[in-house]
Amino acid sequence: MASSSRKISDFRTLKKAVKKVNEDKRKQEEARKRAERQAISDRELFLKSIGDVIPLKTHDRIEPVFSSPKPIPVQRIADEKQALLDSLSDEFSVESLLETDETLSYAKNGIGPDVVRKLRRGHWVIQDQLDLHGMRRDEAREMIVEFLRQAAVRGIRCVRIVHGKGLGSVNNEPVLKKLVHKWLVQRADVVAFCQAKPADGGSGAVVVLLKGR
Repeated sequence: MASSSRKISDFRTLKKAVKKVNEDKRKQEEARKRAERQAISDRELFLKSIGDVIPLKTHDRIEPVFSSPKPIPVQRIADEKQALLDSLSDEFSVESLLETDETLSYAKNGIGPDVVRKLRRGHWVIQDQLDLHGMRRDEAREMIVEFLRQAAVRGIRCVRIVHGKGLGSVNNEPVLKKLVHKWLVQRADVVAFCQAKPADGGSGAVVVLLKGR
């Protein structure tokens, strides 16, 4: 009798499990049908909102072409920079090109004396400066080349280069000052220069007017 009751209990348990599985399947099927109906409804709503249109043919579509950026000519830039450095000679005689006044001013051929006068009086605002204190000859020359190149890129017209008064040099000779004058005179982009006003560095600096774009 006990065995018969256990069989009935097991059958009822199995029946409940089968019923639950079937119920889950039914719910899943209903959910799937609701999703399909919703998708159809959304599509119909979209088509209704855009009106009567004709789909474009896709076989005439042009795929975008993405070109890689051109490589930076690193070697050419380095060669040009070296050429500029090599072109600035330390042996260039500058004395005959400088005015014999106390400011040792300079103006390129064809530039009137009024330009230097305006430069001395601060007519052009100093837009940037380079300080060469503590630099050796080759380092200072390289820094000037790069500084003036950047100034040209930025469209700057007036700069100050601080070379110092040479008080710490042998025999207190302003070696770097003389070299800066020589290098600037050889630059095609330098229109004029003169000694800075006392407030801007005096004999320890030079104000340079550069060629405009």
